[in-house]
Amino acid sequence: MRILSIELSHFRNHTTVELDLARHLNVITGPNGVGKTSLIDAIHYLCMSRSFVANSDQYVLNRDASSFQIRGAFEGQIRANFTISCTYSRGEGKKIYVNDSPLERLSDLIGVVPVVVLSPDDKKLTSEGPNERRSFLDALISQISKSYLRDLIEYRKVLKQRNRLLSDYDSRYLPDELLEPWNIQLVETGSHIIAMRAKILNDYRAFLQDAYHKMSGIDLVPDFEYKTFCDASDREHIRGQFTQALAEQAEKERELRYTVVGPHRDDLIFTLDGMELRKFGSQGQHRLFAVSLKLAQLFFFSEYLDDLPILLLDDVFGDLDPHKTEVLLDTLAKHEGQTFITAANPVPFDEHIRFSDDPAIPSEKSPEAQRWNRRYHLTSGHVVSSIPDKA
Repeated sequence: MRILSIELSHFRNHTTVELDLARHLNVITGPNGVGKTSLIDAIHYLCMSRSFVANSDQYVLNRDASSFQIRGAFEGQIRANFTISCTYSRGEGKKIYVNDSPLERLSDLIGVVPVVVLSPDDKKLTSEGPNERRSFLDALISQISKSYLRDLIEYRKVLKQRNRLLSDYDSRYLPDELLEPWNIQLVETGSHIIAMRAKILNDYRAFLQDAYHKMSGIDLVPDFEYKTFCDASDREHIRGQFTQALAEQAEKERELRYTVVGPHRDDLIFTLDGMELRKFGSQGQHRLFAVSLKLAQLFFFSEYLDDLPILLLDDVFGDLDPHKTEVLLDTLAKHEGQTFITAANPVPFDEHIRFSDDPAIPSEKSPEAQRWNRRYHLTSGHVVSSIPDKA
């Protein structure tokens, strides 16, 4: 999957941008604050319907503007050529269009264009609480399984209604008959989620270990434990354990007034050679593990899906030593998918990547077109200019 061009209007600190994009490596350089991250965040919007930087649409709206628009032209194996547009207006909310036809649900966009993001915030995956790791896991699986995404959305609705019921009733007066319908739905959707998480993680493990060894060059073994309340080996077995756990925790839930059992409380425990990373890992090990998690996601998607994912790397290379920078750039150069990189310093890219300033390649399907690289430089006036190959 590739995005061939993008148009922005009043998005973050960009007023208007129209940009043709290279099919392989796109390097975006420039001083801090000129909008490098904004450009790749716009691509993320078109893939996932949300920002990977801000937690609300209103925070990416350009100052003094009442709406923003993003539009991208894509090509892929399943969909040959198509467009995705995103509009947001204060008071009207967000709308997504594929080939100018509105999507009924924003969730319908997930998986159309698979995407992987590697950013400085990824350090939260290994150092902070389970919410970060559950979000990573849900984003990983939702892009490859529509059924998982449907179950996840339904589970969250049921959980919200069940928690409301527990909260609204005094524990002494909440009859079992009121909770039972929600228990059945919670068990049904929650069991599917747990079973799918266990299955995908079992396949994903090898990709993580390969990515970590490639980046680190050392023999430490990265791994993880999927921590849930039950034995996740079989879906029917999970259902039985889930039902039993709800019964055992019924009194506690009435006292606390929220649901204490289910996949919404799952976690991933990351380890290096059997030692828990969160407790014993150095800062460098945390960073390297996070990079490896996302590289593993990239190659897992590449193996699992019919279309290659788009990779977004935001300000990643500043934290890597020269050797790891060279390893990562060499890995990306060999990967056939499309990559976007933001960085303040262009030096490592000019040394390792051959750029082209000629978009008029005779055949878009030729090997030359697929390996076409380009560097863009953003100035304080937000002018984007292509940097030609120095060779």
